[in-house]
Amino acid sequence: MTRQITGQITGQMRRWQRIAAIGIASVALMAGSGVQAAGVWNGAGTTPPIFNSSETQSTHVAMFPKWQGALGRYFNERQLTDGSCESSFFNRCHLREWSAFLDGLKGKPPHEQVNAVNHFMNRVRYIIDPRNYGVPDYWATPREFLSRNGDCEDYAIAKYLSLRALGFTPSQLRVVVLQDLNLKVAHAILVVYLNGRALVLDNQIRGVVSATTIRHYKAIYSINEQFWWLHRS
Repeated sequence: MTRQITGQITGQMRRWQRIAAIGIASVALMAGSGVQAAGVWNGAGTTPPIFNSSETQSTHVAMFPKWQGALGRYFNERQLTDGSCESSFFNRCHLREWSAFLDGLKGKPPHEQVNAVNHFMNRVRYIIDPRNYGVPDYWATPREFLSRNGDCEDYAIAKYLSLRALGFTPSQLRVVVLQDLNLKVAHAILVVYLNGRALVLDNQIRGVVSATTIRHYKAIYSINEQFWWLHRS
């Protein structure tokens, strides 16, 4: 079984080499690492398939250092200085803005929280990593994103951690790395599982939409704090 899955992963990597810029090369590290096949959704659970894909699940999230690095920096960012909200360095002013926004959503219906977080984060300006950080690929924390702007995975991470702060569980959230078949580029979004539906929070789409309405995305892998999943058509 492991050999068969390893072969599928290798084939998937060859087919989508362009996605290496977002981290898909990390998939190669899981060969022989105890991958488990995930069950196909039958309509009764909370995780319907994303973009008509099947999933293979693994607990080895450490294979994705950029994701782990973003989470680590987020949970370690505690000592903040005073400063202006116009500053390029995240300070207490930025934190107060973000915290006030989240506080205003507490106790509201989950769908309302999801829509508000998506709208709030999509207002941030898009900027590519080489221009922003001087490196080909950087996964930012919400604090870095809100003070320096960011690209597609930064929107997804900021939305993920905002919803986590509002009480959403890891099992309800996944950052999804995919191929945009129309633009022929790699892309990243957040998927929220709510009431048996997969909802897409995407910086390229104004509102929150069901994953079933999108035909031009091909999921490659998805990840949260506990697991990651390889997707196949």
